Amino acid sequence: MFSICIPAYNRAHHLSALLDSIFEQEFHDFDVVICEDCSPERKKIAEIVGRYSEEHPGRIFYYENESNLGYDGNIRQLVAKATGEFCFFMGNDDLMFPGALGKVADVIQRNPDVGFVLKSYAWFYDSTDDVNQGVRYFTTERRFSAGREAILLCYRRSGVISGYIVRRDPAYAAATDKYDGTLYYQMHLTAQVLCEWPAVVTPELLILCRNSEPPEFGNSASEKGKYVPGGYTPQARHNMIQGVLTIIRDFEASSGIKVADDIQRDYANYFFVYIRDQLNLPIYSFFDFYRGYGRMGFFKYPMFHLYCLVGYILGEKNFDLATDKIRKYLGRSPHFGAVGK
Repeated sequence: MFSICIPAYNRAHHLSALLDSIFEQEFHDFDVVICEDCSPERKKIAEIVGRYSEEHPGRIFYYENESNLGYDGNIRQLVAKATGEFCFFMGNDDLMFPGALGKVADVIQRNPDVGFVLKSYAWFYDSTDDVNQGVRYFTTERRFSAGREAILLCYRRSGVISGYIVRRDPAYAAATDKYDGTLYYQMHLTAQVLCEWPAVVTPELLILCRNSEPPEFGNSASEKGKYVPGGYTPQARHNMIQGVLTIIRDFEASSGIKVADDIQRDYANYFFVYIRDQLNLPIYSFFDFYRGYGRMGFFKYPMFHLYCLVGYILGEKNFDLATDKIRKYLGRSPHFGAVGK
């Protein structure tokens, strides 16, 4: 049923824990597909994969890219190499919750026409005892019809690659290198697949995402000049948001499904995540950062201004504490506007 797809670039020291969390699942109808993207730790990664391949013969398919494809290209490569009915992506330093595969299989069995399953997940630092935020969109399972309804709900919420669960064949049919360098190729897949297939949102926590590793984007030809390995510059954050807006506007133009303005409003209503790591900038630099987003069209949304103002006053840590308390009180992420009601 599943191909567990892992884009591998460095972080070899986390790979064993990730593979353990996968092979300890009680549901066994899956294989693991790993595409290593020319990282300095290729040899270490290959050695670890070799050990697990001996323990689980015929279950792991390991590929080494001839050149560095970058994040987006490697996601596309994994879809191409996958053979399962569904691709279940995992970040190379994250963990799968016990029982996650069985829970998703149950969702699919009850919704055999589903094209995309939107996860719930949590963040942790180095220890799984240190889970700092859970992200759950609804307290009960919800189904969304193919087309505008599903796209509007799932597009922004599919930005985290771990636990990204998509029907493989329509995802493969949507292959393009047009969005390489955006770091959001999966958003293109979300829109294309949900154009014709419904989505289901599960409240079950499926993934633990590690929050302690710096990003490694910026090594491939499509990423150089846009991103710097080790962190996110203000320009990198602008590039990423510009990418997701370009993808959905292109989709709207080609499909005729009017979603781009509503999706930009959805981003504005939850904008803190796109500014949180820039709140230590000097005030004049943060103002330039703020104006850069405004030039993309965010100035017309009141929530955008509120997030930028309150976020800069409170700082990243205090704002995170506040949102975590709200999520725990509600049992889900807060809903603003029409999306997610």
